[in-house]
Amino acid sequence: MFKKAVFILAIFMFAASALAGQSKNSIQIKGSDTMVNLGQAWAEKYMEKNPGDFVAVTGGGSGTGLSSLISGTCDIAMSSRNIKEKEISLANKKGINPNEIKVALDGLAVVVNPSNPVDKLTLDQLSGIFTGRITNWKELGGKDERIVVLSREVNSGTHVYFKEHVLRKNDPNSKEEFSPGALMLSSSQAIADEVAGNSSAIGYYGMGYISAKQKPVAIAKDEKSEYVEPIIENVLNNKYPISRPLLIYTNGAPQDLVKKFIDFALSKEGQDIVLATDFVPVSK
Repeated sequence: MFKKAVFILAIFMFAASALAGQSKNSIQIKGSDTMVNLGQAWAEKYMEKNPGDFVAVTGGGSGTGLSSLISGTCDIAMSSRNIKEKEISLANKKGINPNEIKVALDGLAVVVNPSNPVDKLTLDQLSGIFTGRITNWKELGGKDERIVVLSREVNSGTHVYFKEHVLRKNDPNSKEEFSPGALMLSSSQAIADEVAGNSSAIGYYGMGYISAKQKPVAIAKDEKSEYVEPIIENVLNNKYPISRPLLIYTNGAPQDLVKKFIDFALSKEGQDIVLATDFVPVSK
């Protein structure tokens, strides 16, 4: 009986040791829903090349990713916005030193249902729509229909970026907010699905989510400016007015497996994946 107990204990210790060893070869990545498909594509190809390593990628929003990094529950946070000063302060109090790395560029597409005749808008018109000052498509040359405004929820980096750069037009003193009637949805895919099924809806998301079921709108800085479509070339040459960097954050300079993964993401192969997922590479 004693020998059997020792044998079982030995098996348990061996299994625990194996799991501990496995954890050293795994990393957790959390954050931006805009980036989750890109992160998963990177992880899939990386693990194919490195079968002994494991990379887990989950979304939840930029704020969720940064909170996880600060609490020490992930190794890499994906974010479609810059980390805030208050987040840096909280991180430092917990012994975390957020290190920012730009891994791709993205254009935020504004989309409507394909049946909607409106196909171009200015930034001022967008601000009017999303703050609730413009409420009917006929005010924009469309049908006599109430505009259904869709937004990402407040924890989303995409939400924050759109508010600062479109609603508030990069004015730090502006207090503009989304219309109280705006529907706050939990993911970019949820916005895509709602626009596809609602002829009166308008929403926004990273251009990697564009499909034939939604119609991207050409955007102009003002009425005198060129209307520009959200495509890779226009983000790359800085012509598209709603574009942004996509970022990852680590605790200090990347080390070991985290560095190995990030080096892959920034390699030519990793940046080819950026292109394949409809984002814009930061390196060639």
